[in-house]
Amino acid sequence: MILFDHVSKEYPRSGLALNDVSFQVRKGEFCFLTGHSGAGKSTVLRLIHMADEPTRGEVRVSGYASGKIRPREISMLRRKIGYVFQDFRLLLDRSAAENVAFALQVTGARAAVIRVKVGRLLAQVGLAAKAESYPAELSGGEQQRVAVARALANDPIVLLADEPTGNLDERATRGIFDLFRSINTAGTAVILATHDLELVRQNSGYRVLELDHGALVYDSTSSS
Repeated sequence: MILFDHVSKEYPRSGLALNDVSFQVRKGEFCFLTGHSGAGKSTVLRLIHMADEPTRGEVRVSGYASGKIRPREISMLRRKIGYVFQDFRLLLDRSAAENVAFALQVTGARAAVIRVKVGRLLAQVGLAAKAESYPAELSGGEQQRVAVARALANDPIVLLADEPTGNLDERATRGIFDLFRSINTAGTAVILATHDLELVRQNSGYRVLELDHGALVYDSTSSS
């Protein structure tokens, strides 16, 4: 479903972010993407999202290739990709329900469909009772749950999470990870970028890809 084939990415100002990275993520897989700050984790996610193009090599996502994909096809692909960020990125002047609804409105979904789906998604993340609450009225963990619900709005085949627990305490981190785990169990692939090695150690049954200075230095599936 996701293939990196000898991918390098170099930025004009900051230089080489990824260096000859190759790996494959299968449909429905759960993957930790680890490494120190600046190791290249966010770059990997941006390449999957087709927000950046590789300098060398090829990225393939759900049948689309980085060097051949058209702008219109990028929009279609992104509807299949959910994205969760460390800083939540919620619209502060909209309620939890309105934040989730926005992801459906931009695709042209009908109001009746949006209403039903928003209710189901907020229930899925445990926030049905907070549908009318605004971000400022929610805890950090609750805001991240809204962000997860929004990322799931278009039934993605893969959920990308960029340091999603970085601003959360231990209890909220555990809750968000359990939510990602349940999403994965339901069939959605998850790629969770984190430098929280304790979180990775506590969940050792999942695949780990480790980056160091832009190079892929460890893949648990190929480790003896």
